[in-house]
Amino acid sequence: MSAGGLHPARPFPDAARETLQDAQMRRNLRHATTSIREKRLRAVAELPDWEDIRTQGAAIKDAVLDDLAEHLLTLEASVKRRGGQVHWARNAEEARRLVADLVAAQDVREVIKVKSISTDEIELNAALEARGIHPTETDLAELIVQLAEDSPSHILVPAIHKNRAEIRELFRRKLGAELPTDDPAVLAEAARVYLRQKFLTTKVAISGANFAIADTGTVCIVESEGNGRMCLTLPDVLISVMGIEKVLPTWADIAPFMQLLPRSSTAERMNPYTSFWSGVTPGDGPQTFHLILLDNGRTDVLADAVGRETLRCIRCSACLNVCPVYERTGGHAYGSVYPGPIGAILTPQLLHLEDDNANTLPWASSLCGACYDACPVKINIPEILIYLRGQLTPHKSPSLESVAMKTAAWVFNEPHRFEGAIKLARSGQGPLVQHGAVRALPGMLGGWTSSRDLPPFAKASFRELWRKEEPVAKGETR
Repeated sequence: MSAGGLHPARPFPDAARETLQDAQMRRNLRHATTSIREKRLRAVAELPDWEDIRTQGAAIKDAVLDDLAEHLLTLEASVKRRGGQVHWARNAEEARRLVADLVAAQDVREVIKVKSISTDEIELNAALEARGIHPTETDLAELIVQLAEDSPSHILVPAIHKNRAEIRELFRRKLGAELPTDDPAVLAEAARVYLRQKFLTTKVAISGANFAIADTGTVCIVESEGNGRMCLTLPDVLISVMGIEKVLPTWADIAPFMQLLPRSSTAERMNPYTSFWSGVTPGDGPQTFHLILLDNGRTDVLADAVGRETLRCIRCSACLNVCPVYERTGGHAYGSVYPGPIGAILTPQLLHLEDDNANTLPWASSLCGACYDACPVKINIPEILIYLRGQLTPHKSPSLESVAMKTAAWVFNEPHRFEGAIKLARSGQGPLVQHGAVRALPGMLGGWTSSRDLPPFAKASFRELWRKEEPVAKGETR
């Protein structure tokens, strides 16, 4: 299975039915997300002004989106002024071709990568392999996914669906490592030994970007392992692929995100490795720097007055870790490199609501609102989910559900129709009531009672009881 991409191979309900059968995956995921949630709550509780910082982060991102074109042009000029080169990619195909051409020009057959979800989005690895160039993932979780020929299931922890025993067996099989235990330190050391030679001998590195400062041309990556620092300093050539929404106007604007991102993602007060670089510096680090600014549907999202809020996302994954749907189905059910609640609104929009499988994702939610509460930049994910459902419904042919909903709206719009419907339902429920509850509804309605009981209609409605009591309330005799 190749890693990455936006296009789900199947509708979410079909994929979720399969992943729900994997009990080991569900145990792995429940353990991991529960641990991350608890740590995050403790980290956030340390800041009495957390809500104010969230508001500030959301405001900065909205201001950037309001004037995105100008900030991107400023960023381009600043990067060039510092000796870097800037390329614009309208879509995934252009981005893949740009990166592959830049690598091929160096006459190399291997590149190293620091974790970049944007390169997964454009399916870069497969494109490089097709050109005879082997990419090596250096992030531990990404390396696990690559060695397993698997696909990521989480934005921050791509191998969250695997446990230590599974990883130990994978490393023994693929790396030939002698691993006496599955202790995390032992597993990390095996990866370190494997990657060290790659860091020291590979000429070209490919990275993503968490943020970029427009007025100085500075690009930023935050990570926890140090692999990013190695990729960003040792190779001769560095190619960074960045979604256009990642730009910030000035250095002052990055301050709140240095508090929001680590606490929301890894539940740390600050990231262990935070790297900034501006163009090239003679004799220090890569001597050639290319920045590829990726659109790939983002301009269309920006043009949508409701959907554009999605572009605030800083890829912290907090929404995934609190989502009851994600915790049970896992990331693979979403079929996109962006799983969970944020993926349910981002993927369909990036695909212009034209992918039938991706268009099932806005329904992959209970609308409980936990994702909105956790989001460090206050993206109202439930509201956007409902909005997208409304956008997608007219594109579908009329269904029994839509006909039923329109009929219900007609009934509920007039009191006499509503009361008549209640009386009709009450008179017809007799055979369905067993032991004080409706336990099995017929036809399509059976989905409701397959997992819950339905209380029967009362012998008298509130309206009927009120009409009986109203004369007494006025002092009249019955």
